[in-house]
Amino acid sequence: MRTLDAIARILKLEGIEYLSAFPTTSLIESAADIGIRPIICRQERVGVGIADGYSRVTNGRPAGVFAMQYGPGAENAYAGVATAFSDAVPMLLLPLGHPSGRDGVYPHFSSVRSYESVTKNVERLHSPSLVADAMRRAFALLKMGRPGPVMVEIPADVGEMEVPDGVLESYMPVKAAVAGANVADVDEAAALLLAADSPIVYAGQGVMHAEATDDLVELAELLHIPVTTSMAGKSGFPEKHPLSLGSSSGVMNGAAYRFIENADVVFAVGSSLTKHGMTLTIPPDKTLIQATNDPIDISKSYRVEYPLLGDAKLIIRQMIEACRDRLGGALRDGATAEEIAAARRAWLSGWMRKLASDETPINPYRVMWEFMQNVDPNHAIVTHDSGSPRDQLMPFYRAGGPHTYLGWGKSHGLGTGLGLNIGAKLADPQKFVVNFMGDAAFGMTGMDFETAARSAIPILTIVLNNSSMAIETSHMARSHELYRTRELGGSYAELGRAMGGWAEKIEDPSDVAPAILRAKAATEDGRAALLEFVTSEEGEFSHRRPFG
Repeated sequence: MRTLDAIARILKLEGIEYLSAFPTTSLIESAADIGIRPIICRQERVGVGIADGYSRVTNGRPAGVFAMQYGPGAENAYAGVATAFSDAVPMLLLPLGHPSGRDGVYPHFSSVRSYESVTKNVERLHSPSLVADAMRRAFALLKMGRPGPVMVEIPADVGEMEVPDGVLESYMPVKAAVAGANVADVDEAAALLLAADSPIVYAGQGVMHAEATDDLVELAELLHIPVTTSMAGKSGFPEKHPLSLGSSSGVMNGAAYRFIENADVVFAVGSSLTKHGMTLTIPPDKTLIQATNDPIDISKSYRVEYPLLGDAKLIIRQMIEACRDRLGGALRDGATAEEIAAARRAWLSGWMRKLASDETPINPYRVMWEFMQNVDPNHAIVTHDSGSPRDQLMPFYRAGGPHTYLGWGKSHGLGTGLGLNIGAKLADPQKFVVNFMGDAAFGMTGMDFETAARSAIPILTIVLNNSSMAIETSHMARSHELYRTRELGGSYAELGRAMGGWAEKIEDPSDVAPAILRAKAATEDGRAALLEFVTSEEGEFSHRRPFG
């Protein structure tokens, strides 16, 4: 068999069901022949996003896979891979490479050289006899350690060569291994946590990768300790739980702000604690416990006095046992949940003027509020897009269990949410899968709504159309005054219908909720749906850029 056929067989052995791709690569045919469904996107960045969204929902078990041609295909995919790398998403990338002898020759694009900084690992497959070894290494890297994109470049000529007898027979699916933290270090951290006056847990996406949500709930209830999550970790702790503070990033709700400000000890678990414009800046007067599976993150951005190295699930279990031993059956103060509820009510009351606003154009907060009132977060997967939709949605939306919200944005290309949405629906077809995006974001990737419609992937895309790059108001004030540089135009519902989907344009605030329910019904009938809400240039955000 050819090398590409062997790769497709290995993908099948590893449980891969979908191949996101953009031609030309013969891997599409090899995958289809063996029962792996190709999803053909309109542009490579969205194709990578589809694999990304799939991996986020499955924890990379199995991983999302994207394949593309050499040269322009690999070049166009770069932005999507950079996003996945910054958010630590495990996915497999299989670009063709220039034929042997041309690689590295100016001006030929080399995936090996160019992708080195935005992948966990990238290697070039030099011979058909090495295909099993290269793919085994790739899947081992996908399944263990810090998650991230892994790439195997397949030279176009090598892909068509015959694989020697016996090479593929040696391949067995990779089995993952994890490790816990040093027991003495965990006990020391547990003592600190129990002695703290106002501790909180800051949970990152590592909690979801480790499938540790139930364990984290058990720890929180044992200690009556409030839990907030990072942007990427949103939904790693169910946000309707009485001890949930919701997410904390560049924006947050009032309850999260209050408890973080007053905390003396922060237990960061499954988090890299990276300082970034889209992440929480932890105030300097906190004592930090950090549990992570990658030593590169320990004391990277903060002074961490209590580092714990290992798998998030194992460390949380260790922490539970250590705390139980120290408590000796004693009960912790149980007033925390009431304090959280009171703080949330006080904060929310100050926002009802926008959440329930009858103004026209429609206030985007009204759209999000009506969505929250009419959609069960446990039966949905929701994601934002870059810019205003992210900062408006995250503090208010209360996610259900793991992967019911896809938080992203350390490297935040406009339009990323659409591809994530498509991939998430493939990973969990029973969920109502929805992405919120602005008109600028739709302009970047909106043509791939046709991918969802053509491929019978019934997602809902909500476009908040304010005909402006509103989040850039302060950055483009003079140029807009002189040349109207922030203005955008378009009728996105018309585009949605023209691309084969179900679509409506909404201008009346009283029709927001009914429209959401109509769109949900359309997706239940198997149609990709698009709602265009004509909205105002809302510029107020909840606790934006708190703590520095």
